[in-house]
Amino acid sequence: MSILPGRDWWTGLPPAAGAAVMATGIISVGLYLTGYEWVSLVALVVAGVLWLVLAADFTSRLLSDRGRFRAEADTPAALTAVAATTVIGARLSQQGWQTVAAVLLAVAALLWPGLLFNVVGHWRRRMPGGAFLGCVATQGLSVLAATLAAVDHQDWLAMAALATFCLGLLLYLAALFHFDLREVVGGAGDHWVAGGALSISALAGSKLTASPVWTGSAHTALRAVTPALLALSLVWYLVLLAAELRHPRPRYDIRRWATVFPLGMTATACLSVAEPAGIAWLRPLGEVLLWIAVGAWLLTFAALVASHVTAGRAAPGR
Repeated sequence: MSILPGRDWWTGLPPAAGAAVMATGIISVGLYLTGYEWVSLVALVVAGVLWLVLAADFTSRLLSDRGRFRAEADTPAALTAVAATTVIGARLSQQGWQTVAAVLLAVAALLWPGLLFNVVGHWRRRMPGGAFLGCVATQGLSVLAATLAAVDHQDWLAMAALATFCLGLLLYLAALFHFDLREVVGGAGDHWVAGGALSISALAGSKLTASPVWTGSAHTALRAVTPALLALSLVWYLVLLAAELRHPRPRYDIRRWATVFPLGMTATACLSVAEPAGIAWLRPLGEVLLWIAVGAWLLTFAALVASHVTAGRAAPGR
């Protein structure tokens, strides 16, 4: 019995599937930082294959199904295309493939303004956690730009990274105003992005703090803001974890990949902030949180497979 529903299964994937690339990619980044390079490489390959599948689907819809493309481009999940591209780019930069990472930064930067404008233009008063994807996508650009700026010693990229970092924080505040707090106890998975957006902001801050471009008051401000963002993300982590334990939601939903991503991102942020902030205990904390994220990835993947098997058995004529 096939787990996937037919040869053209990939054409039916919703934009929210991009969170699976983000989750797998950031776990690959975290594994690399902790010295598990081969396991990290396997995760990178998985994330890369998923990214290629979704990129093909994205292009197919753009060229042959404009109506569906426009409808989906207005939803917050569309911004996973930008965020996933930057996460893959950051991991490829770790691998030493700077040219490919730079190409992915260019692709993400081209997609970002149009998608962000469409998504923000369709915000409503009470929204799920996907509202924070505007911040995530913007901070993803900041992380990748700052990473490449450090490697290639490009000051203009570092300045662009700082600009997107600041814009990302503004987008977080705007999304927080629109976020429906009832999602904390009833969300399908993407409510975790409320904390994950702060984690990727802290990661971007750590990259900027480590840059020699910023000195004086700018460096002092970054050194203060970055740990504060991480602390707030850890508070969100505890609140959301307590809500999950109090109100379990065991049924599989594709938005559960948007839970795994913040788990991995918080771990990676702890690992990355530890050195530039001079907070040594963040590294062991990040290692513990990383393995929690790996466990969540495996559980979510198992739930995905189980849901397809169950759907296949229930289908008429089988």
